[in-house]
Amino acid sequence: MIQSIDHIVITCRDMAATIDFYTRALGMRLETFGEPPKPQRKALRFGDQKFNLHQAGDASVTDIYAATPTPGSLDLCLIASVPLDDVAAHMKALGVAVELGPVRRTGARWPIRSIYLRDPDGNLIEVAERWRDA
Repeated sequence: MIQSIDHIVITCRDMAATIDFYTRALGMRLETFGEPPKPQRKALRFGDQKFNLHQAGDASVTDIYAATPTPGSLDLCLIASVPLDDVAAHMKALGVAVELGPVRRTGARWPIRSIYLRDPDGNLIEVAERWRDA
């Protein structure tokens, strides 16, 4: 019955820091959306997906939330559009710590090779590429 994920909501402590991290470090595009009278919302777009952003403690932007929206509770795996070694070099140049990797893992569609880092809220972000045995 389910085909794919449309979007995920990230609850953040500091909206500006979250936007900076995902746009500068991961190359996502900032998008503003929403219809008045509700406040404008922010999202981070990449490929055919997006992460909607929710400021922790702000109940003014939508009608419904997760039961316990908590900054730092996500553990996500993203597939890179460039070689993983290039991603790791980019993180190093920006001073973003890679906590683990590269390591081999099992992905949803194929074996993957991954690095792990954290966003400003402490969410664990796995960035991976398809693993092809040499």
